[in-house]
Amino acid sequence: MDAPHREPSPGTSAEGAVLAELLSLLRLEQLELDLYRGPSQDLGWGAVFGGQVLGQALSAAARTAPADRPVHSLHAVFLRSGDVNLPVVYRVERLRDGGSFSSRRVEAIQKGQPILHLMAGFHQREDGFDHHDPMPAVPGPEGLLAESELARRLAPHVPESFREKLLAPRPLEIRPVDPQNPLRPSPSPARRAVWLRAAGPLPDDPQVHQTLLAYASDFHFIGTALQPHAVSWMTPGVQVASLDHAMWFHRDLRMDDWLLYVMDGPSTAGSRGLVRGQFFNRQGVLVASAAQEGLTRDRRASRAPRGPAAG
Repeated sequence: MDAPHREPSPGTSAEGAVLAELLSLLRLEQLELDLYRGPSQDLGWGAVFGGQVLGQALSAAARTAPADRPVHSLHAVFLRSGDVNLPVVYRVERLRDGGSFSSRRVEAIQKGQPILHLMAGFHQREDGFDHHDPMPAVPGPEGLLAESELARRLAPHVPESFREKLLAPRPLEIRPVDPQNPLRPSPSPARRAVWLRAAGPLPDDPQVHQTLLAYASDFHFIGTALQPHAVSWMTPGVQVASLDHAMWFHRDLRMDDWLLYVMDGPSTAGSRGLVRGQFFNRQGVLVASAAQEGLTRDRRASRAPRGPAAG
């Protein structure tokens, strides 16, 4: 595959360095047969970004699968938050290699405890029926403000405790179609769309693009479920975390060209939100789908002053 033309983007030097670091993290170090280790990347949140563990776990699984079988699905459960100051060890179990499908189970470990379990399926390429949902009609990425620019404009109004998180360079360039102000969110339907791509060119290895998409799929996702309630991840007293995550890879994709990530949240209840996502390439082809349940806990109610006791 030839790398697509990249128009210059302002301020990509720091982001490009973070992307190069991420690609190195996703390659993993092999410790023993089916045992790998990956360093952690600090994005300013104090804990390991869930997308990093997803991408590294998928990378570990793919290292043990036949070369002619790309990933077709993954299903992951987040068990504990990861320590950004420590590497993560990935133990792969080879469950099955059939005539055209392979299955792998991965355990991500820190401090002797699992922080994530992942199941991944790999499928030999086959021809067959072919259809997909149409891409929604939204503005293209040209002319939209990059998330990094939106963050710079918001930074003077952000509490200092959040400023580092907001301004930390990302390995992805993200351009929201309809930007939300996380400091003053207003009620809106649980729908969101962003254009995203890697912050620099990538090698032609399809596995790199798949693992990077798994990484990218955790950005912006569970926040979609909060939009009808006029809160965001920056609202004091609101706790947000990924609980489980699933992806299906339908067609070839490139992460160094624009992909449209379309998200919706059909339900939020019981301090959990469900979100779904679709990835379309510039030609309007659906290349991957995702789903996640996440924690959407509102701690403000527990701190509300109590009224006088009845009776």
